[in-house]
Amino acid sequence: MSERSDPELVASAREGDEAALEELLLRHQPRIYRFGMKLCRDPEDASDVLQDTLLAMARSIRDFRGASSLSTWLYTITRSFCIKKRRKSKFAPAVEESLEAIPEAERDGLQCSSRGPEEDLAGREVKDALDGAIASLEPMYREVLVLRDVEGLTAPEVGEVLGLSVEAVKSRLHRARVAVREALAPHLGAPSEAPSADCPDIVTIFSGHLEGDIGPDLCARMEEHLERCGRCRGTCDSLKRTLALCRAAGAPEVPEDVQRAVRIAVRRFLDAGSPSRKVRSTGGS
Repeated sequence: MSERSDPELVASAREGDEAALEELLLRHQPRIYRFGMKLCRDPEDASDVLQDTLLAMARSIRDFRGASSLSTWLYTITRSFCIKKRRKSKFAPAVEESLEAIPEAERDGLQCSSRGPEEDLAGREVKDALDGAIASLEPMYREVLVLRDVEGLTAPEVGEVLGLSVEAVKSRLHRARVAVREALAPHLGAPSEAPSADCPDIVTIFSGHLEGDIGPDLCARMEEHLERCGRCRGTCDSLKRTLALCRAAGAPEVPEDVQRAVRIAVRRFLDAGSPSRKVRSTGGS
């Protein structure tokens, strides 16, 4: 695979370069599949969403003007297909709620091959607990957390994908982080005792700090509090570990049969051509 950037590949693909388009599809399909898995929670639905998204990308690449990043554009497309899938998914609730309505050592802890069987089991249990915690979130909170803390988009980019203000994104994000941390706390050895009367809501405050919403005075007061309060320090550390685990969740391997189906579908599209997009081969004159 070449080292050309997304903008370079997009520019070539818009000019009809099939190789550039196929490289873009290959480059982005793992993250699209992961996003589909997190939102749809079903491999078959995620596979359909992946194929639909990449075909939509192939059809529309000449209309992409770069007003947003390619990733943001693709997540927006993927989300729209996930919403359609979720409305008829076997995982959908009886009463449908519209989505629109509403450090390195820690990373290695999930993947280190030198660990013993007990440590491997503990790592898998933490990963399963994280997956379960994310899956149990209401859709409006799950998609914000996945885009921000798993996929690494900025809060403004998440707002662009979801059609929300930055303030709404951050509000949902803080609530999602609190819920996921609480679910993982028993697996991370976080303090279980109740906070004392003078303890602040350290998880929400630290989450705000990560988004640049906490001023220096409050930040200094929180640092002083953490120095003398072991419980809050442990709680804060468990949030840090939770977020590190979110970011360490690599894109799942796209099954070979899914990749094959996508390649066939895209090749059929390229061979058939489109009224709005005539692709010329890179081997042409």
